[in-house]
Amino acid sequence: MKSININGTLIDLSTPLVMGILNVTPDSFFLGSRKQSENDIISRCRQIIEEGGTIIDVGAQSTTPSSELLTAFEEAERLMPALKLIRSEFPDVIISVDTFYADVAKQAVEEFGVNIINDVSGGQIDERMFPVVADLNVPYILMHMRGVPQTMQTLTDYDDFIRDILYYFSERKAKLNLLGVNDVIIDPGFGFSKTLSQNYELMAYLKYFHIFEEPILVGISRKSMIYKLLGSTPEDSLNGTTVLNSVALLSGADILRVHDVKEAVECVKIIGKIAEFDK
Repeated sequence: MKSININGTLIDLSTPLVMGILNVTPDSFFLGSRKQSENDIISRCRQIIEEGGTIIDVGAQSTTPSSELLTAFEEAERLMPALKLIRSEFPDVIISVDTFYADVAKQAVEEFGVNIINDVSGGQIDERMFPVVADLNVPYILMHMRGVPQTMQTLTDYDDFIRDILYYFSERKAKLNLLGVNDVIIDPGFGFSKTLSQNYELMAYLKYFHIFEEPILVGISRKSMIYKLLGSTPEDSLNGTTVLNSVALLSGADILRVHDVKEAVECVKIIGKIAEFDK
């Protein structure tokens, strides 16, 4: 049975979880996810919970190629007031923080009881991240990316695409395990350092990532792999998101990171019902 340890409580993943996105940024690619006022932040958190989300993933830095890279101090100035507000209004909710800075991760966990660290860089941008996460003793989402968000789409040449990514995870997971990080969640990194075609190849081979015997997180919500293929926009990409979330669940995804929680929860229920008869 796959599970994650949240403050000593094992969270069962036999039914996949939905992680709702909350961006306290002015420049995230999907306009509907940008929440900066206190009322907007509280309203979004309440929506995620009421629609069936288990985890709230809070980010203060956009990771689109056109975004500006913030320093750790700048990111913390945006993030910490939001975390204080969320924790005061929703003391028991599971919070994940989307950061690649060790100091931000440390402050978020120690001051506001953040439960999970979600690092899009897989510990590559801040080499202190792995030992800090080990000291914090919280689950760590290990994502695949090359470079930084501003350069990642120039780094899409691979010797062997799937094999190279599997090697990346085996190497970095081994480093985490040696440091004592036992709750590692694998995120293949859809949209990061990958061409449109590579994203779909990655989805086709998602089942290969079960070799690590760790929970798999899939985040494809309204991404360019959908709207560029269909010639639409992020705002028009809910249907495509639902299709890919369904494919991911059928391939064994354990966590869906989404903007649209209600629809993702419905995906989980429907695919779960089918699975009852597919033994």
